[in-house]
Amino acid sequence: MSLFSQPGADLYIPDGVPFAAAAARTTHLGIGAHQDDLEFMAYHGILECFGHPEKFFSGVTCTDGRGSARQGPFAHCSDAEMRDIRREEQRAAAKLGDYGLMIQLDVPTADLKSASDNPLTPDLQALLALMRPAVIYTHNPADKHETHLHVLAAVIDALRALPTDRRPQRLLGCEVWRGLDWMNDSEKVALDVSGRPELAAALNQTFASQIAGGKHYDLATEGRRRANATYFTAHQVDQATHLSLAMDLTPLIQDDRLDVTEYTLGFIDRFRADVENNLQRALRR
Repeated sequence: MSLFSQPGADLYIPDGVPFAAAAARTTHLGIGAHQDDLEFMAYHGILECFGHPEKFFSGVTCTDGRGSARQGPFAHCSDAEMRDIRREEQRAAAKLGDYGLMIQLDVPTADLKSASDNPLTPDLQALLALMRPAVIYTHNPADKHETHLHVLAAVIDALRALPTDRRPQRLLGCEVWRGLDWMNDSEKVALDVSGRPELAAALNQTFASQIAGGKHYDLATEGRRRANATYFTAHQVDQATHLSLAMDLTPLIQDDRLDVTEYTLGFIDRFRADVENNLQRALRR
């Protein structure tokens, strides 16, 4: 659609309301790099809004899916065919998850990595000008996937371009290609995603092209959430069966002077200090 830079950008509204209304009603927004990232990292938002009359989850998938790994029944798919397959998988997840709006920006991953200016930023600026989400879920800045970090950078730049009174109440950096269990407990944002386990499983399994392509993301995501719930606290019984962990990035959109790298390294520095202090006490040194 003409609002976005790529002619192949895809807009899907499962309940068929006009685009402007679907954008305006968004209360929870997930912005992910690839088809399936939203379901793995932003299930908290999907769950919060599922079947709710006044809360609506909208999703943005930024890249086109052409470069996906493939084997088994998808081994001989061309890049163009894989793009179409992954697009339809993402649409199916949006329908299953009762999303208010699903946008796939169709940006080639190579463009993200090679362009001097992030090509996602103007697209996200155009979209966010139409929305007032209370919460945005995106990739965390300690993620080890380069494409995820390009998406995060565009999200922060687009949000900082908004007037301060139009920015979300909360920006969360979520787990995908690196867990956040290493953070100090006091700084973890623990998101209870225990509800509707059948929906979570169905969403994770929607992306058959990736699972059959040799990566059991469905099992890994379920395992991470269960592990987070059990290992979150050492001296209490489990308060949830499934937890997703996030890094609170809200200060980065409350104070534009904050440096993203320094902000992220602060979590690592405080974790290092905690490990050091605990060891010194145990070793009495």
